[in-house]
Amino acid sequence: MRPSPAKALLEYSASNYSMPEMRGVRKALLISAAASKKRHVDFIRQIWYILDHMKSAIKTKRKEASKAVKPVTFSFDSIALVKRLLASVPPRAREVLTRRFGLGATTTRETLETIGDRAGITRERVRQIEAAGLDAVRASKAFKEAKAAFEELTSYVTSLGTLVPEEALLAALGKDGKSRNRFRFFLMLDSSFYRERETNEFLVRWHVDKGTAKLIHDALSRLYTSLADDEVIPEGELLDRFLDELKEVNDAYKNEEVLKRWLSLSKHIGSNPLSEWGRTSAPGIRIKGIRDYAYLAVKRHGEPMHFSDVAKTIGTLFSKKAHIATTHNELIKDPRFVLVGRGLYALTEWGYKPGVVREVIREALKQEGPMKKDDIIKHVKRARFVKDNTIFVNLNDSRYFKRLKDGRYISV
Repeated sequence: MRPSPAKALLEYSASNYSMPEMRGVRKALLISAAASKKRHVDFIRQIWYILDHMKSAIKTKRKEASKAVKPVTFSFDSIALVKRLLASVPPRAREVLTRRFGLGATTTRETLETIGDRAGITRERVRQIEAAGLDAVRASKAFKEAKAAFEELTSYVTSLGTLVPEEALLAALGKDGKSRNRFRFFLMLDSSFYRERETNEFLVRWHVDKGTAKLIHDALSRLYTSLADDEVIPEGELLDRFLDELKEVNDAYKNEEVLKRWLSLSKHIGSNPLSEWGRTSAPGIRIKGIRDYAYLAVKRHGEPMHFSDVAKTIGTLFSKKAHIATTHNELIKDPRFVLVGRGLYALTEWGYKPGVVREVIREALKQEGPMKKDDIIKHVKRARFVKDNTIFVNLNDSRYFKRLKDGRYISV
């Protein structure tokens, strides 16, 4: 299916012009649409939607790893530092710490039970030895001499927004399992770092400022509450809402990368492949199968699509294999879609209604009373994707409709 002229122009603008210039294109098209009075599946709304999502797509390409953190290089040698710190504790405690944090030959971090079974002692006893070992390291001369290294690490976490998901933080600190284990050990040692356990609302995270962390947690909770159950909004709007909830947080942290990283902490707020956000339980965010990908494909397209084109788009846009027959069946069963032409499906939320053209005409006449031909055409095209001639043929069927002397039509 060939794209509409408006969509083609918008796509060209997105790839060739800056966002201010794209806004100029949007304004021009809106004026043009209003002047011609051409209704094309709510033309104005389509233009806004397509432009907003092109903008989101550009942002996503620019910062596709925004939730992740770029790897960092420190001035100190983490391997040498671990050796110096472990050398300051008794052998038994050193062995327990090595096994607990995966600092030995393997990256496996052993449980208290595993270490206890190996040593023939209880789980509680292992925990006590571990705690004593950490205290011994903190009291050691080696730890005091490593103050600059830990300050460097603290500064880095602060630069990430003070509150960081554990997975993203460790991935940035170490390029492999062994190096990540070393930095986990460092984080556990220094009192500057606080580890928040996973809850029903948030993932595991680290922070270096309790006050700021609480403000962010509270802001995320309020943001979630402000979202309706099925609400799905563009990324820009979600970030604006989040900023409104973060008024008490230092402005130095309020950049897109940090905001998205904070959002990734929440288990209840998420995004879909089109960079739209909402509650993770919302149908438009919780992508489970072909019908959900089909919904996103048609929504992004902005106008009715043939089911075969929907299947192809799912493959190209989301890298998901979608059989044409399977896709067609899902479109038929899902109430979010409505058949508006031969194999053409639109979204119910666009105002399209199911049923043959004759039924749509009868419904329009029932609601509005006798209507002239041009008005009937407008009403039908709001609900169905059909040619004018198809509407004429149905109107001329005397079994269902009658033309009055003044040119208006009524149902028989």
